[in-house]
Amino acid sequence: MPTAVVTGASSGIGAATARALAADGYRVVLGARRLERLEELAAAGGALGLEPLADADEELWRQMYETNALGTMRMTRALLPRLVESGDGHVVAVTSIAAFEVYRGGAGYSAAKHAQRAVLGALRLELLGEPVNVTEIAPGMVETEFSVVRFGGDEEAAARVYTGMEPLRAEDVAECIRWAVAQPSHVNIDEIVVRPRDQATATEVHRRRGLGPAS
Repeated sequence: MPTAVVTGASSGIGAATARALAADGYRVVLGARRLERLEELAAAGGALGLEPLADADEELWRQMYETNALGTMRMTRALLPRLVESGDGHVVAVTSIAAFEVYRGGAGYSAAKHAQRAVLGALRLELLGEPVNVTEIAPGMVETEFSVVRFGGDEEAAARVYTGMEPLRAEDVAECIRWAVAQPSHVNIDEIVVRPRDQATATEVHRRRGLGPAS
């Protein structure tokens, strides 16, 4: 049975990815800051074989840069020997369209995601010739708890982000990940940029009158 380690698995894309991979027969090990949320997901998984994995040092996750760049580096470094030893390893990291473009008010987030993308690019070069694939998933607007956290718990403000348009769901991004890891070993999906149809860039979004916040 193949094993997948999913970080950020307490909600959103991480949780959806854990469920999707477990349904595909993976033994899924979970990691996130909120251990109690992981335990809930693992309990709900039941026969899917989900197992909670406590996060390492809480200090690691305090800043966006540490979460994205250093988090990717540390998790990959910790697991890399086993990935190589397996003979068929795969590193999948979720970045953002902010890893490709910048926008007003997004300096910190864009810098963190650009750094994460750079880590993945270097990793591909360093692993050339090793049995490990590296894939970057870069989503646009996804309706998850991200906006709620961004607005300090203000759910109404978070909902307004998606007013008049239909964003991606966590399950949409999880499906991209599921597809990428399902390819034959010799096929490396370098990157997938996925946006909702209503979004062209980080700031160019088509909004329709009469369409409220996404449910």
